[in-house]
Amino acid sequence: MKHHRKELWFEVPERRALINITPEVDKALKESKIQNGLLLCNAMHITASVFINDDEPGLHRDYDQWLEKLAPHAPVDQYRHNVGEDNADAHMKRQIMGREVVVAVTDGHLDFGTWEQIFYGEFDGRRKKRVLIKIIGE
Repeated sequence: MKHHRKELWFEVPERRALINITPEVDKALKESKIQNGLLLCNAMHITASVFINDDEPGLHRDYDQWLEKLAPHAPVDQYRHNVGEDNADAHMKRQIMGREVVVAVTDGHLDFGTWEQIFYGEFDGRRKKRVLIKIIGE
């Protein structure tokens, strides 16, 4: 069995953003030369997420509004975590959206369903964070 590891780095200037990382993940898969196996892609920071969904701007706006209703940023004093910080909401948003995705690799391609894409969700930006891609297979 072969394996391949790659890190993607992000420094998002806004507090929140959803970024389609499918092209970078696909590039890592091609670099690996693995034809059949599994690909793990996970956010390596507790205020960021990796998830799979549709790359549709209306859906992304809906996510942003929905997440803000579930875990509003302000007022920051509503959270106990925010003693000296202001990112408790980002931890909760990450918990909702998830840490990682696993995608089957078949014949050298990401084995997606219709419209599926991989996204990096940033919920407390303005600093460097990374995403790990780990691919195993033959």
